[in-house]
Amino acid sequence: MGLQEFWFIAIAVLFTGYFVLEGFDFGVGMLMPLLGRHADAEVGEKRRRAVLNTIGPVWDGNEVWLITAGGALFAAFPEWYATLFAGFYLPLLLILVALILRICAIEYRGKIDDPVWRRRCDLGIGIGSWVPAVLWGVAFANIVGGVAIDENKKVTAGLLDLLGPYALLGGATMALVFALHGAVFIALKTSGDVHEDAVKIAVRLSIPALIVGGGFALWTQLAHGTTWTWIFVGVAAASLIAVVVLTAKVREGWAFVFTTVAVIAVVVLLFGSLFPNVMPSTTDPAFSLTVENASSSPYTLKVMTWAAAFMAPVVIGYQAWTYWVFRKRISTAHIPDSIGLSLGRSK
Repeated sequence: MGLQEFWFIAIAVLFTGYFVLEGFDFGVGMLMPLLGRHADAEVGEKRRRAVLNTIGPVWDGNEVWLITAGGALFAAFPEWYATLFAGFYLPLLLILVALILRICAIEYRGKIDDPVWRRRCDLGIGIGSWVPAVLWGVAFANIVGGVAIDENKKVTAGLLDLLGPYALLGGATMALVFALHGAVFIALKTSGDVHEDAVKIAVRLSIPALIVGGGFALWTQLAHGTTWTWIFVGVAAASLIAVVVLTAKVREGWAFVFTTVAVIAVVVLLFGSLFPNVMPSTTDPAFSLTVENASSSPYTLKVMTWAAAFMAPVVIGYQAWTYWVFRKRISTAHIPDSIGLSLGRSK
């Protein structure tokens, strides 16, 4: 295996880590309004804060995987990076804006003790969770399925061309699987009534996620997969079936293991179906970007490999330690009264 293939696999691993970790972050943001419903406004607020606190210590660290993946893509495959970001400019810009909106909403939600302020922040968290989840699915479906690329390595497809049935199914799959992943994570990290409601939502989401995700995996395999990627279609399907059974039995720990395995299997299926291309062209296969014609020089790849060998264990070790420190469950009983600044609204 050469350095070009190694860095293709490394980028796949980075996106896998991002989707596994940020996937349940998105799911938490999607489900926060549902789990925060209560007749008593004060209790509902504490429920929402308990849900948000499940990812409070880790959500920003999870985004490091995307930053690293983007940096590795730029350095290892500059032609892939240029074609991707130029051709998918609007979807990727929307993802970036949504992520920034979510960051600001999470960070500033508790700064002001005002229900209107908090509702607006909750809206920002919801938008910043739903939009990236859907658009990542749409983007990767288009990357694997191919788009119109000319001889100058420029994407000539318009925005509507990126919204075909396969791409929209990819967006629906990402959204449903992340929502299920997040529901199971909330059940794993909470206790009391929030835990019970999270389990109920996970049970309701498990079958739709299995049907939609299974359909997308099968379509990907039949249209773009290779012989060995059938393994990961089976792994993804078996994992989601296991989640259906385990959520019904309130075994959230094992259910979370299998939602994680399902996300990994889907990402491996996508990258496995893509290789050796990195951006297939539907205009002419000769115009496709591959691991060979889109990569940096061997020297650049060699320097990157040495840097990754030293830095990756440190980053992974630190993040694992963070999850261990904040491993305990949260309930509304652990949530103190709001202490944010008042906007001074007249009553």
